[in-house]
This record gives sequence, structure tokens and C-alpha cells, in this order.
Amino acid sequence: MNTADEHDRVAEPVPVGKLTGPVMCEVAKTSAEQVGACIRPLAVRRIDRETGATTVVPIPCGATRASVCGPCADRARRLRLWQAREGWHLDEEPETPTQEPTVRQRALLGQRADLEHDHAAALEAGEMTRVLEVEAAIDDTDALLRAEGVRGSSSTSRDEQAKPRRRTRSTRRRQDVPDLPRLPVRATTTGRVFEAPNGKTYRPSTFVTLTLPSYGPVRADGAPRDPECYDYRRAARDALHLGELFDRFVQNLRRAVGWNVQYFAAVEPQRRGAPHLHAAIRGTIPRKLIRQVVAATYHQVWWPNHDQPLHTEDRPPVWDETHDPACYVDPDTGTPLRSWESALDELDDPDAAPAHVIEFGTQVDIQGVISGSDKSDKALRYLTKYLTKSIGESAEPDTPAAAAHMDRLVEALRWEPCSESCPNWLLHGITPDNPKPGMVPGQCRAKAHKRENLGYGGRRCLVSRKWSGKTLTQHRSERRVHVLKVLGAVGATAEHGTDDGDLDRYDWQLIGPRDRDQPDRLQLLLRSIAQRRRWREQYDQAKTDVNSATHDQGEAAWPRITGIRSS
Repeated sequence: MNTADEHDRVAEPVPVGKLTGPVMCEVAKTSAEQVGACIRPLAVRRIDRETGATTVVPIPCGATRASVCGPCADRARRLRLWQAREGWHLDEEPETPTQEPTVRQRALLGQRADLEHDHAAALEAGEMTRVLEVEAAIDDTDALLRAEGVRGSSSTSRDEQAKPRRRTRSTRRRQDVPDLPRLPVRATTTGRVFEAPNGKTYRPSTFVTLTLPSYGPVRADGAPRDPECYDYRRAARDALHLGELFDRFVQNLRRAVGWNVQYFAAVEPQRRGAPHLHAAIRGTIPRKLIRQVVAATYHQVWWPNHDQPLHTEDRPPVWDETHDPACYVDPDTGTPLRSWESALDELDDPDAAPAHVIEFGTQVDIQGVISGSDKSDKALRYLTKYLTKSIGESAEPDTPAAAAHMDRLVEALRWEPCSESCPNWLLHGITPDNPKPGMVPGQCRAKAHKRENLGYGGRRCLVSRKWSGKTLTQHRSERRVHVLKVLGAVGATAEHGTDDGDLDRYDWQLIGPRDRDQPDRLQLLLRSIAQRRRWREQYDQAKTDVNSATHDQGEAAWPRITGIRSS
């Protein structure tokens, strides 16, 4: 080979687009977000039982966080917005109809009754082998009843024996909190009606914001002015038990007003990292009474005292298999730790004190809202504004001092017990409830300890049972029916939208990552984009046709055809 020719040969220029052009996957994700398609769709295999044909269909992942999938999270937020709007200003009691039991449900219940009779007879006769056989049949029948949609549970004698002893605490109110009026709670859930001089009636509702108390002075960025004086332990414990405090507030409020108050609440963080609640409450309540209930509401945590740990993270208790039964023991003396039940027995003493008492702060915002006003729509959008973000993402620090404050709060949460079965109890010389080997203090996997939740491990949206008379799944189905009705008004049909009668025709199977027919992820994403664009074009055209038809007839706009507004 001529080396001179190699040195003289001029390298071909590389096209600029190959170096600086966008990546296909990123372009596809951006396009999916623009049209509202899921950016990480799941592949589902649809099998036609009549023809045997198999079709791979992309379905949304259903994520509720924008960091995972923005379009799916936005759809979930709009669904929550719809749920909040539907129940806030109701003027009639919501109905929750109970379905009549089917023939199969009645037959299974009769079989369950016969098994219960056989179980009692076998126990009386002392036939333990027969008892075990009947109990296994009872478990199978209960599983079939749950699969058929029967709610509730039935307990046997073995269940009663397995239940822990119920502990009762004194219901006497603390002497350091004000008393509350107590009225019999009526079954009604709608608020009071006001009549204006012109005869027009109003049924206003309430928007309330509840905050936790101060743990020390903070600056505008949420960082404490003096980190050494900031009570991080109390802040962590208050965040862990906020859900119980809100439940107590609702109970006190219902007893104070005398009717079954309904609410839609969302938990959000403040700049300092402490969670607070925004609640849409149906009906109007005097501001003075709400503030009185807030000041008198508290929740006592009846756990063993855990202010000072007995062990260090370097030498925590260890699991010892030589004991019968196996348990956690002191690393130095080998003495078994106190069990959870024995630790609770110490709280039965009349002079015992709760481990923690949580109360609301003095900052309470109360607003009256009238149905159909701009203020009502603004409040609902503010209520669901941050649902696409986690609590930690919503409280992202802006300054180094605020970031250091968040680090200290997360570190305090790391070592606080979050539940009865939290491994952090080991540091306090107490065996957690339902212990198992491998429990390490400071490494609890509960969501309350994660930075993204900042101590609050409950549901982000708190909705009362009689808010709208429908579950979230029913609201989702309602919106789907609305779309199908609009399409059906112009003779169009949605792709993959089958009637209930077609459910028996198809089998749906989720395609796993190890399946041989797993489609290419990019191709699946492109199909999801095309599918979403077709649906949107078809729906927009149907709206235009229906709106034109109703305009020619002098009727209401197209959303009123189905009685459901579009959002």
C-alpha cells in the first residue's frame, strides 16, 4: 500500500446533521408531549377469540408524576380537577346506589354459609384435620367472593384469635385545648341555602387552607434563620402524622356544625418543607367556628417514647436465630429486645403520656366561594395545580441555605419511626411489629422516608366518601362515555373503543420485556403518537359538526348534549 497516497488523501467531510441533529427518540418524545400521547406506552396484546387475530395495541402508562410521563400526569390531574368540580357545589344529596347481588354471588354466599356451619361442627367435634380442610375451603370461597365484587369480609374463630388485643385510650379531652360545641350529626351533606332580597338563592361553599405550627423563624427562601434552634424532630413527626390530624379535624368539624361535611383536599409543601392542606368543603361554615375547630383539634400518637435512642447506627441490634423464637437482641449483652406488644403495655398506665401530640398552626385561610364564579374555577385549579409533582419536587430549594435545610429535614426523617413495623424502633430497644431478619435502622423503605415525600406517606388527594357519589374510576368512565357520545352524534367511532358487549370477544395480555414479540420501543411510541393524533382530529371534527348542527337548530352548545362539560 502506498503510504504517500494515504497522507495525500483528503478525508470526506462528515455531514453536520449527523453530529448536531436531534436524536429520533427525543424528537418522538417531544412530539408525544405536544399531542398529549404517553411517552412510555405499554404494549398490550389484543386477541380476537372469534378470528384468532392478534394485534399489539399501545396503552398509556397511567403515571401521575410529570417527571415520569408528562401527558399521563396531566390527564390524571384533569381527572382530579373534574372530580373536585363535580362534588363541590352540589345542591342535591349524592346517591351511591348499591348493585343487586347476582345469582353467582348469592350461590357463593350460600356455599360460604354452609362452610361456616361445617367449621363450627368440626370444632365442636374436635376434628382438627377436618377444621383445617374447611378453613382452606373458606379462604378459597372468600377469594371468589372478592373476585365477584362483594365488599366486606367475614371472620372465623381463627381470625378472632389472630387479632391483637384492642387497646382503648381515654377519650377525655386535654385540659390545654378549648372545648368544642357538639351537635348530633345529620345525614345531609349539602350546605345552607341563602335567599337574596330579589328572591335569588345561593348555596356558597368554602375553601380552607390549614398549616402546621412554626418550628423556628425562617427566611423568605424557607431556610431557618438559626438552624440550631429549628425543631427538626417535631417537624418530621408532624409531617409523618398529618393524615391522622386532618381526620380528627373533619370529625370535630362535623360534630360542631351538625351535618356530614364533605371535602376534597390536596396536600402541598410550603417553602420550609412542611406540608399543608388545601380543602374544598361543600357548604358554608362560619369562619369563627372553623378557627375554633382548628384551635381545638389535636392528635395524640400513642407509641412508646422514642426521644433518646438506646443504640447507635454503628452497633444496632442484631437478629439471633438461636433464640426460640428468633428475635432481635442487644449486640453487647445478647438480651432480647422488648416486643412491640410489651412496649405498648406500658402505655396502659393511667399516668402514661403519648409519644407525640400534633396540632395545626395559627395560620388558617378561609374563603367563601359561590358556584359558577371565576373564584370557584380559580380555587379548583389552584387545588390541583401541583398534583403532577411530588411534594419534594414542589418544594425544590432555590438557595444553598434552603438546600442545606432540606438535607437536615430529610436526615431527621430518616431516623424517625414511621409506623409500628419501622426498623428504626430497633435503635430504641424495641422490636418492631411483625419483625423479620434483615431490618436495618435508617433504611426503612416506606415512602414517608423518601426525599420526594418529605415525611408525608399518605394519599396526595383526600376525598370524602360522599363527595360526588362516584369513584375516580366512575368519573373516568363518565368522561369516556362523553367522548363516545360526541363521536356517535356524527356517526363516528373511536378506534379500539368497544362496547361492553365486546368485552367477551377479546383477551388482553400485557407484553412483558422478555416476550419474543415485544415491539420496538420507538415504533411503539410512534404508533401511540399517530393514534393520539387521529383521535384528537376525529374528536375535534365531531365537536365542530355537532356545534354547527345545534347552532342551526338554535339549541345549546355541544357539551350540553351529554350533560358533561369538556376540560
